[in-house]
Amino acid sequence: MNKIDTTLVPEPTLRRMPCYLTYLKLAQQNGAKVVSSTQIGHDMGVDPTQVTKDLSYTCIVGKTRVGYEVELLISELETFLRFNTMDCGYLFGAGSLGTALLLDHGLTQFGFEIVAAFDVNPDKIGLNIGGTTIYHTNDFKRVKHDDVKIGILTVPVEHAQEVADIMVDNGIEAIWNFTSVRIKVPDSVFVQNTSIYAHLAVIFNRLHS
Repeated sequence: MNKIDTTLVPEPTLRRMPCYLTYLKLAQQNGAKVVSSTQIGHDMGVDPTQVTKDLSYTCIVGKTRVGYEVELLISELETFLRFNTMDCGYLFGAGSLGTALLLDHGLTQFGFEIVAAFDVNPDKIGLNIGGTTIYHTNDFKRVKHDDVKIGILTVPVEHAQEVADIMVDNGIEAIWNFTSVRIKVPDSVFVQNTSIYAHLAVIFNRLHS
């Protein structure tokens, strides 16, 4: 099987793939052995042609008039998305949102584990939340391991850039940014912005327009 370069996969496709995976796992729990792109598209509100195109990036091809083998497709999606191997990351900002992420053990089901958290609040330092120890941000250089390249940013907005700089200066290569600030980083560092407030603005606009 040829290895697909995931950098060539359109971002909307990558965003849909975990949804396909969840759908398939639920279908498997309900006893489904095969599923068609038409069925997936109907249940998920996605054009079946788009489903087929998305899944083609995994090198899996459905059988005509039959569909995809659910177990095989789950395995291929997990491998393609790297959910069956564990990547580790650090969290910066152990406030309410950061704490929620530390307690979200569902992340490990998708191949991601927060191995340490950092904050500046003395009341937080030394605590263990969800199995993860919280250190002072000043201790990051001492605590970090070179093989951990992902940082999660959940600090107050006024400290977002400062903490992002600390991450980058100490070898973090990808930042999952939950703040509403668009941080500035070198071109070599990837940033994924995930602001809940941006999505809330869309909800309000659609609801009250």
